Amino acid sequence: MQDPNEDTEWNDVLRKFGILPPKEEPKDEIEEMVLRLQKEAEVKPYERMSLEELKEAEDDFDEADRKAIEMYRQQRLQEWKCLQRRQKYGELREISGEQYVKEVTNAPEDVWVIIHLYRSSIPMCLLVNEHLSHLAKKFPEAKFVKAAVNSCIQRYHDRCLPTILVYKSGEIKARFIGVAECGGAYLKVEELEWKLAEVGAIESDLEENPKKDIINMMTLSMQNISVHENMDTKSSDVLKPRIT
Repeated sequence: MQDPNEDTEWNDVLRKFGILPPKEEPKDEIEEMVLRLQKEAEVKPYERMSLEELKEAEDDFDEADRKAIEMYRQQRLQEWKCLQRRQKYGELREISGEQYVKEVTNAPEDVWVIIHLYRSSIPMCLLVNEHLSHLAKKFPEAKFVKAAVNSCIQRYHDRCLPTILVYKSGEIKARFIGVAECGGAYLKVEELEWKLAEVGAIESDLEENPKKDIINMMTLSMQNISVHENMDTKSSDVLKPRIT
C-alpha cells in the first residue's frame, strides 16, 4: 500500500483534490519538549487562590482537587495566623496606669511585654523611648508599651528612671532601673536590643554584646589605674625615711 505521506507527484494531485488528507508536518522535537515542560509546570488554579476564593470555587473542582484544596486552605490559614500574630504590635504604644493590668499583666501568655515607665522631663527617658520605638518595629511579635510614671506610681523617685520592666505570662522576668542599669546616658539602640535579647524578650540577630569593647576598655583602664596606684605607693615607700 502506498504511503499517503510520501512525497510523489501523484500524491500531491490526490491531496489537491481532497482524496488524500494533507501531509503531516514533522513535529519539532524542541517544541514538543517545551510544550511538555509547560504542561508539567502548570500550576493548579487553586494554588494561586486566596482563602475566600478557595471557598467560592470549591464546587468547581473534583474530589481529588477538593482534598488538595483543603490542604492548601489549612496551609493558608496557618500563614495568615502567623502574619496576623507578627503584625499585631509593631509600635511603641502609650498606656495609662488604669490600662496597666489589662495591657501588661493580663497580656496573652505567649507574648513578651516590654514596658517603659518614664518622665518626659528626663532626657534619658526620651532616648529610651526613641530606641524602644525602633525595636518595636523591628520585633513586632513582642509588645512594647510606655507609661508616664505618675499615672502608674505616685512619688516615684527620678533616680529610678528610666525604668524598663519585662513581663511574660503576667510575671516580671527582668527589670532595668535607673540610668546605669538601662545602659548609661549614651545608650545605643543595639545595646538595648542586646539587653532585651539576653532575657529572652526578643530574638536578636546580634552575635555579641555591642558594648563589649567599651566594657573591655573600661576594665583595661581600671587595671592601668590600679597598676599606677601600686607603683606610686611603692615609690612613696622608697622615698620615706627609715626610722631606726
